[in-house]
Amino acid sequence: MANSSAARILNQTEVEALPPPGLRARIITRLVRLAVKRWPRGDYRALVRRARRLFGLPPWLSFAVSFGVNYERTTSADLCGEWIIPDANDFDDRVLLYLHGGGYVSCSPQSHRPITAALARLLHHRVFALDYRLAPECPFPAAVDDAARAFLWLTDHGFKPQNIAIAGDSAGGGLTIATLLRLKRMQQPLPACAACLSPWLDLTGECNYGNAGSCAMFRPEDISAFAGIYLNGVSPRSPEASPVFADLTGLPPLLMQASSTELLFDEAMCLHRNALHNGVDSSLRVYAGVPHVWQMFTFLMPEAGAALKEIAAFVAAKMSALSGSKVTIQPPVPR
Repeated sequence: MANSSAARILNQTEVEALPPPGLRARIITRLVRLAVKRWPRGDYRALVRRARRLFGLPPWLSFAVSFGVNYERTTSADLCGEWIIPDANDFDDRVLLYLHGGGYVSCSPQSHRPITAALARLLHHRVFALDYRLAPECPFPAAVDDAARAFLWLTDHGFKPQNIAIAGDSAGGGLTIATLLRLKRMQQPLPACAACLSPWLDLTGECNYGNAGSCAMFRPEDISAFAGIYLNGVSPRSPEASPVFADLTGLPPLLMQASSTELLFDEAMCLHRNALHNGVDSSLRVYAGVPHVWQMFTFLMPEAGAALKEIAAFVAAKMSALSGSKVTIQPPVPR
């Protein structure tokens, strides 16, 4: 594994030599920079309000990305979420548990339909997008509690662990690893694999952020602001808060995607390095010059479609390896 291209740790020269982003990616990155980077500071309530307003998905866009899938809301005393069911639901025994981003303070399953609907179409099986509790109303470890409960809820409803994958973006990417750590600590079976999209993995704010000047969305001080709201006084070095400090031994195969210019690139590199050191099958895929969680811009940015297809192929391959079957991922075809 250590000699494979997926397992190698990229050096700085390799990162700088990546093919440049396309024109649409450059335009979208500039728009993101204008819309997002001027966060309110010194007032956490204003920060939460801004995040919840800015990161919502307009109804027209939710409709535009929803071809070929149906949504079913699940609400109970213990769990809330949204099923995304593709018209071509060819693998009814498989499911992807998706954990949305939003700094642990914002967003929802509905806001991340550009990602979840695309993955459901590509995988030809259901996605369950968890509506986990948000800070500051429900601080750490509420999100981890909810995500671990959702995985066990899926197994209680007949899904075998080897037919479940977990994925998440940004805070949801960190929550993905935290959920694996919680399940391991509980001595529960683990899923087939996990994918982390631009994951937020270190809540200390002490990472050496080499992209502090190039990131289109965040500054280093934003890390401490969002982390403070979520942690509510708990140490940011807790492994379930900052998985970069965790013992990753025994975790299932991991796929991480990061932009070469985003603030959280160094965190993804750190977790990838730690995973390999702990014997985990880990792959890190770096895309040049795209914004944080560029996968949201499916059908607008070619790099988003490529990344989502890569995730679907990874999930399908890992599930198929455990079941002994073979699945070929085809790109989605719009109506």
